[in-house]
Amino acid sequence: MEIVIKIFGSIGRGANSFFGHVSRISSLVSDTFYWIFVAPFKGKPIRWESTLVQMVRTGYESLPIVCLIAFFVGLIIAMQSAYQLKQFGATIYVANLTAVSITRELAPLLTAIVIAGRSGSAITAEIGTMKVSEEIDALKTMGLNIISYLVVPKTLAMLIMLPCLTIIADFIGVLGGYVISMATLDIASVRYVNQTVSALEFIDVFGGIVKSVFFALIIAVIGCYEGLNVEGGAEGVGKSTTKSVVTSIFLIIAADVFFTGLFFASF
Repeated sequence: MEIVIKIFGSIGRGANSFFGHVSRISSLVSDTFYWIFVAPFKGKPIRWESTLVQMVRTGYESLPIVCLIAFFVGLIIAMQSAYQLKQFGATIYVANLTAVSITRELAPLLTAIVIAGRSGSAITAEIGTMKVSEEIDALKTMGLNIISYLVVPKTLAMLIMLPCLTIIADFIGVLGGYVISMATLDIASVRYVNQTVSALEFIDVFGGIVKSVFFALIIAVIGCYEGLNVEGGAEGVGKSTTKSVVTSIFLIIAADVFFTGLFFASF
């Protein structure tokens, strides 16, 4: 009987903790949207200077690693496709496979994972350090709203820059497939480009961009949430940073499954 009580007690505590996190995250999202979409019309402007700084950190400084990964992924997809399609004399369809897989899935997903590891962790570490050093308490004492001052600029920057990075990754990934095809396959350049253009549909590119918007929201919200809930000094900052990255990547993949089913299940 005691074992049963412990089992159900553990399940109950886990469920209580889970729904507590969900409630607090929902509240954070609600407050963030209020300060982005409602407060500016009530005379409480967005801190655009801070937002631009965050856009540089999130977008511009991430551009080299995103482009490099997208290019190599395009190379890999093209090589693996060519290996299989050569058996059927259909190497021209390397263009189709590369373009569709990059724009639908790989560019938004891999870009989001890279940004979660790079910028999401930085958001948590920055806010967490402010929390343990009592800077956030000082800001509150000064009468500043923490959501407006810290969360909104980071969230806005992420919502703007991640879709932009995804679009760039689309082009660079397709370019990677083009380069390997020109180097190893007997396909004319114009034919490859025409095949790529004919293979892509609006829903392919649009679906990837929509995904990236939700991925950006996940990264920003989880990063800020974990930072605001840091406990235990420097060690707590490290734990929350790790938790932020792991949670973000899990939710990104779960969201990717959902939107892939939503956009492409009937195609």
